[in-house]
Amino acid sequence: MTAGFSISLAVVCALIVVARFVLPQVPLARAGVRVSATEVAFLGLGIVGLTFHCTAMFFRQVFSGMPAVRPLVDAVNGMGAASIALYVVPAVLLLIGLRRQHRIALAVMTLALIAVGLTMYLGSPLRLHLASIFLAVVLLVGVLSLLVRGPCQPKDAGAAAPPA
Repeated sequence: MTAGFSISLAVVCALIVVARFVLPQVPLARAGVRVSATEVAFLGLGIVGLTFHCTAMFFRQVFSGMPAVRPLVDAVNGMGAASIALYVVPAVLLLIGLRRQHRIALAVMTLALIAVGLTMYLGSPLRLHLASIFLAVVLLVGVLSLLVRGPCQPKDAGAAAPPA
């Protein structure tokens, strides 16, 4: 993974996130869905797991001073069943966190994650795998920025007690 790839991905994602704060139409009111605290937890675990997987694969040296995670890093790079599980489980957690979002967004995100997995484990050219990662990350940031509305609040949270 080149620095140019990482920088390009960061810039595109930053522009999408900035759009959420600059454009009054965002998040899209008609398509946006509030997330629950549980869904936020699933999203967070999925993102952390997928980030770990990519970091272990492309930036292994990040974990050089962490002997406790070394077996997991080796498992990811072994490209066997453990590596597949360490990709699939966080991907599924991410999709569980997005399950109430617009069906098309969920379907496209699912297909993007499948593309990343297939290009990784079926021996596709690195360029194709990186393109699928780029697409999946941009789609995820787009869904989170353009569709996801803040966490659900309990109905009575912050409401004053009714007068007696």
